[in-house]
Amino acid sequence: MKIHLNGKLVERGEAVVSVFDHGLLYGDGVFEGIRTYNGRVFKLDEHLARLEESGKAIMLAMPISREEMKNAVLDTLRANGLKDAYIRLVVTRGEGDLGLDPRKCHGKGTLIIITDKISLYPEEHYRNGLEVVTVATRRNLPEAVSPKIKSLNYLNNILAKIEANNAGVLEAIMLSADGWVAECTGDNIFIVRKGQLITPPTYIGALDGITRATVMDLAKKNGIPCTEALFTRYDVFNADECFLTGTAAEVIPVSKVDSRPIGTGKPGPITLKLVEAYKALTRSEGVAI
Repeated sequence: MKIHLNGKLVERGEAVVSVFDHGLLYGDGVFEGIRTYNGRVFKLDEHLARLEESGKAIMLAMPISREEMKNAVLDTLRANGLKDAYIRLVVTRGEGDLGLDPRKCHGKGTLIIITDKISLYPEEHYRNGLEVVTVATRRNLPEAVSPKIKSLNYLNNILAKIEANNAGVLEAIMLSADGWVAECTGDNIFIVRKGQLITPPTYIGALDGITRATVMDLAKKNGIPCTEALFTRYDVFNADECFLTGTAAEVIPVSKVDSRPIGTGKPGPITLKLVEAYKALTRSEGVAI
């Protein structure tokens, strides 16, 4: 496997960073997860734009231009001969001295591009639905760490994932400090109620997901009313349908939450319609490798 590291393609065993890299020491960096379908990179421009916006929010300049970044992604995919892949694009503040002060970092940031296969959930869950639980770990306060910044600091999500693992499920719902449904450990969440699609607003602590935005656009094109609104676990329990979205997860139905069947306990018609619409879009759009 070839990995892009600071302008060079190196073997996996040679892809190493300094122990003084602020991304390692302090989670000081940003990242994107991107998908490639049948030789086309899906929503590449949107992901690169969000990467730059996350970087700007933490005063981290990109080490190369957006066009150079795009070419680096495509070159890495070609080097590995991948047409269907998951891309992890990481930019850290780079090597520096010990201490939190970002001014102690020297030179350009560290750029890493990994391209590989990914299978987040078993295929059976896409057919039958996923069981999830609500966890005690609350989503970070948006006033503390903006959910729009896709940073390397994912400990909040990891703690929630540990609770999901302990409960024997693959994903978990995280609530805001006030008890509103925010998002899952790695996915955005949608519910369907009386034919309307509802997802939490980003200000409650949800990532402004690119798959989330894509699904909202697909809903509009398919005549499905969609809104951002606050809702609670009670609303999830009594929803007609529920599903999750994410670059790695794509669109996956949820059949049970906290041991309560959602709707019929099987993927609902609106969910299945959006699953097919999303699959069709991934086959028709994207930047060619």
